Amino acid sequence: MVETVKGRQEARARDSRVDEVLGQMTLEEKAALTVGRDAWTTQPIERLGVPSVWVSDGPTGLRKAASGGDMTLGHNLPATCFPTESAQGASWDVDLVREVGRAIAAECQAAGVQVLLGPGVNLKRSPLCGRNFEYFAEDPVLSGELAAAYVGGLQDGGVGGCLKHLVANESETDRMITSSEVDARTLRELYLRPFEIAVAKADPWTLMAAYNRLNGEYCTENYDLLTGIVAGEWGYQGIVMSDWLAVNDRAAGIAAGLHLQMPAAPTAQSVGVAVQEGRLDETQLDEIVRALLAFIFKADAARRPAAPADLDAHHRLARRVAGESIVLLKNDGGLLPLEDDSLAQIALIGAFAKEPRYQGAGSSQVVPARPVETIYDELRALVGAGGEIHYAPGYRADGSTDDALLQEAQAAARAAAVAVVVAGLPGSYEEEGADRKHIDLPPGHNALVEAVLAAQPRTVVVLVNGSAVALPWAARVPAIVEGWLGGQAGGGGVADVLLGHTNPSGKLEETFPMRLEDTPAYLNFPDDGSARVLFGEGLFTGYRWYDARRIEPLFPFGHGLSYTSFAYSDLAVDQASIRDIDTLTVTLRLRNTGNRAGREVVQLYVREQRPRLPRPDKELKAFAKVALDPGAEQEVRFQLGMRDFAVYDPRLAAWTVGSGGFDLLVGASSRDIRLQAGVTVEATGSAQAPLDRLSPLRAWLRNPRARARLRPMINAMFQGVTGEANTLAENAGASDLALNGFIADLPISKLVMLGGLTEPELAQLIAAANAG
Repeated sequence: MVETVKGRQEARARDSRVDEVLGQMTLEEKAALTVGRDAWTTQPIERLGVPSVWVSDGPTGLRKAASGGDMTLGHNLPATCFPTESAQGASWDVDLVREVGRAIAAECQAAGVQVLLGPGVNLKRSPLCGRNFEYFAEDPVLSGELAAAYVGGLQDGGVGGCLKHLVANESETDRMITSSEVDARTLRELYLRPFEIAVAKADPWTLMAAYNRLNGEYCTENYDLLTGIVAGEWGYQGIVMSDWLAVNDRAAGIAAGLHLQMPAAPTAQSVGVAVQEGRLDETQLDEIVRALLAFIFKADAARRPAAPADLDAHHRLARRVAGESIVLLKNDGGLLPLEDDSLAQIALIGAFAKEPRYQGAGSSQVVPARPVETIYDELRALVGAGGEIHYAPGYRADGSTDDALLQEAQAAARAAAVAVVVAGLPGSYEEEGADRKHIDLPPGHNALVEAVLAAQPRTVVVLVNGSAVALPWAARVPAIVEGWLGGQAGGGGVADVLLGHTNPSGKLEETFPMRLEDTPAYLNFPDDGSARVLFGEGLFTGYRWYDARRIEPLFPFGHGLSYTSFAYSDLAVDQASIRDIDTLTVTLRLRNTGNRAGREVVQLYVREQRPRLPRPDKELKAFAKVALDPGAEQEVRFQLGMRDFAVYDPRLAAWTVGSGGFDLLVGASSRDIRLQAGVTVEATGSAQAPLDRLSPLRAWLRNPRARARLRPMINAMFQGVTGEANTLAENAGASDLALNGFIADLPISKLVMLGGLTEPELAQLIAAANAG
């Protein structure tokens, strides 16, 4: 309570200061504040005591430039390079991700940075997106929950988070000019949802508006998005800044609700001119400046005394995160972990083992604060004198190979008890600003795996990549480890998992397809050649697509093995029937039935049994990562509310729940459902779509004002069509017309053609049905 009262007092003081400063600002100063001073800082107003705020790239770690005007990549302040977001997403661990946020915040404070530009919560709509390594997941709930944890960790440390890129920025091709064409329901249920979750749970100081257009209008100038949804519906009171160089019309952006343009640009003058000419109301500018001042004063007040961050502790954390994020995709015969005789002679094959790719390319690149760990060095250190590591590069830096390299690799594999092949994607295959053309590994990497497998059946493949890849040899390789882009300590994380020092507990945050043609956006990615990106798969992206089309993926969403085993039991709900405004508690028991301590991600999906609107077969609504010692058991508890059962109805422009049954599906992946229960939900809302002359009779019969008037003519029509007498009951509803789809689906305007209504009577009926 003390902290709450103190926080309120500080907020009131800031508000008073904001009003005082705003009242003294000139038009030129107001306009100047809405545009950055340089590449990384906001414009100060020294005469009024308004300081400058420094923002820096993330989210893999701090990327602070040497100066405010320096946008050079790779020449920045050293900082801890954590595993990329795609790796952190695979941890499914909100506590761990929050810890990462806190560590990065400490480094930001030490470097004088007030806002970190991250995390990215765009969804992995297609594995071809070149920036997928910088996004958490294909699912909005998983992405939103992890983003909230990340932002919460940052802001626990007095550093603002910046959710990006708002919204539907799911591809890199022509990203500054394309228009993402997304229907309202898909936009709300998928692409806006992670932003909404993180805003509600973590209240990030800033959001970043994306480069692209949304249904024809630039996100930086989109009033319906920035003011209507973000500020209006969500009640967001922070600031929205542009992505770098994303602004096209500064005055239009201000009118739409864009607070800050970055980086510096000669556009402030145009804002003043727009006010003077009456094209922009100064009260709108004042509201933008008011929010900016509140943000600047808040960020300035959160600065902490200069103190060096504990970079050694952060390196250890980075190694733990890398290990917890690794996904054991396959482990036939229990080949992993490597123990006993397997440790005597290990063939470690693949240049990535000594020259790792550990982060993505682009604005998220971090200069590591500690030497980058390699799988080779860390495996040698852990094996010690009791074993030997025989290394062969297998391929060149560009991914190519030749007979000599393959023969050398085969010789090492034959002489060893086990072979570990490290394969993956070179940096040129996935990077910001360009999308991938395929999901294949370099031909040399696939050739190496095939060659080693022919020489040594006991082969483990470790993958180094930021997003899903095709694995044509997956059925024949006994063990596959997804190592992701593991950051500066990723080599140690992989070594820990290979030897069993860390029990793998990661789960896939995106579906791995058999082939590119199976993916949801295959026919609509990246665009149609006219700067339009059609989100043609709608709601059916990720695992939803594979479920709906009955396509078998290579590895499903949520999949991940362990060196132990878990038993699920006793699924129960606290109520068999609830109203949509109630909260439902779901419980189950989880038991570690193996002989190693381990962690399991319990996943809860919801399915509507008879949906009123088309829905995916099941949707992730909650998850929990549970640590258990051998033989230990724990109750896992979830709470579900209205939004977990709801859909966004574009006709009503509202979230609605249909009365009826819902299945609760609990499992270890989207394709490994262990338990199922049911609940009946009663809809309490009375909202209905407006009725018009094209609304079908089944919709009209749901309206009590219209039902009595329509009943006699529908009875007569039924007899005329079927030749049988029919009496539609006084309280009849849409289901009473199920016997005759022709009549049920008939637009009411057809009754005028059939002589049942006149046009004036129809107009009166429409007005009465929609009144009040």
